[in-house]
Amino acid sequence: MEKKIKFLISELNKVIIGNEENILLSIICLFAGGNLLIEDLPGSGKSTLARALAKCFGLDFKTIHFTNDLLPSDLIGINIFNSKESKFQFEPGPLFSNILLADEINRASPRTQSALLEAMNNKEISIDGYTKKLPFPFFVIASQNPNYQIGTSPLPESQLDRFLMRISLGKPTKEAEKEILKGKNINPDDLDVILSMEELIQIQEHVLKFHASEEIYDYILELTSESRKLNSGGLSTRAAKGILNASKSCAFLNGSTTILPDHVQFIFSSVAEHRLDNGNKENNSFSADIINEVDAIR
Repeated sequence: MEKKIKFLISELNKVIIGNEENILLSIICLFAGGNLLIEDLPGSGKSTLARALAKCFGLDFKTIHFTNDLLPSDLIGINIFNSKESKFQFEPGPLFSNILLADEINRASPRTQSALLEAMNNKEISIDGYTKKLPFPFFVIASQNPNYQIGTSPLPESQLDRFLMRISLGKPTKEAEKEILKGKNINPDDLDVILSMEELIQIQEHVLKFHASEEIYDYILELTSESRKLNSGGLSTRAAKGILNASKSCAFLNGSTTILPDHVQFIFSSVAEHRLDNGNKENNSFSADIINEVDAIR
């Protein structure tokens, strides 16, 4: 399994060149069973990364572009009357996949965002008084453009909280961009399945059972307590649990047998920032300030 994971990281680094840290964070997020939010400008590789992850895990992948006229039924599906059988038949929408790429999620109406929120929260959808379970495993990888762009609006806090992590791919270095221009990066469609769906589920189950020491629990609680001194109200208990699960996943990915403070610090900003500032403060400074303050006290 260790060799497969190293090969997975290597292959993804050939798709998104020069972005090793964010590739690691995206894998950590999926291993922890969480949803991933990628915020960046158009053309930065958000959709490419989502497709590459789906291909490497052999998962069913669908994408839908969020616009202001997108309806919940475009996402969920609709009941269509079958005249031959004289009954309604459900035609599933793109939500019924293992990985859904919700492209430019912050361009959709609150009504459509609410339908996605239910799916992310309950792993099921409601239609005409009935509930339907979504496929397992189910992940949402959503991309959003910066809020200053035309036609966008901030996601509500309740929806942001359903994303375990938020990352930003940023602009590539000059060397990495040259490699891309030369066509040295791999097309996601050319990737082979590296870890099967069954192996991914096995990893997720192992990560959730990963041992954490009392010191790590205390460290995470100190970080969340420090965050609650901010005007935003700080991190919730759900966020603290997300930090724990992401730290477990990070420790597993690094081949460690126990969680270290370094693992918590590596994932902290990607789990905490979008819950603290809703994208209004740059450079992950909230999370850096919190870590520095807690470490100074310790």
